[in-house]
Amino acid sequence: MFGERPYAAVSTAELAARAGVARGLINHYFGTKRDLYLAVVRRMVTLPRQDRIAVPAASTRRERVDGIVAWLLDTIAEHGSTWVKVTSHEGVGDDPEVQHILDLADNAAAERMLLMIGRPDLADSAPARAQILAYAGMVKVAGREWIVRATLSREQVHRLLAETLMTVAETLPAGEAS
Repeated sequence: MFGERPYAAVSTAELAARAGVARGLINHYFGTKRDLYLAVVRRMVTLPRQDRIAVPAASTRRERVDGIVAWLLDTIAEHGSTWVKVTSHEGVGDDPEVQHILDLADNAAAERMLLMIGRPDLADSAPARAQILAYAGMVKVAGREWIVRATLSREQVHRLLAETLMTVAETLPAGEAS
């Protein structure tokens, strides 16, 4: 529901009805509507552990990149407009707690992305993380163009993101590549 309407337009009673539970259960497990929203944000923006992402381990960088992008697009497709809303910070507005969750998730995702593209030696490199974070911004916008605006197809988004990630991977600082 948070992906369908603005945060303020969603009531706890509606959430409970849609979930088929008593409103008290939502309050018991999450506290307030805001706490539930924060849990949704955390869930949408937190990548699973690397061992739960189906990216070919013994492959070329190109194959790993294609696998990473396919997984990203599968995740975006699974959560649709909810993913778009929470990753673009449209839900609660200018909320420092939401921004903190997004920042933590972006930093964890940058580290994980460096590991997945075969550059674990750069996991602590601020410039390398910044390049990956810039790429993550593109992922969010491309996801919105595909899911919400339908100005790009999944195939177009895949091609754009895969080529860009290959370029990012090739322009990362020199070091011991895996």
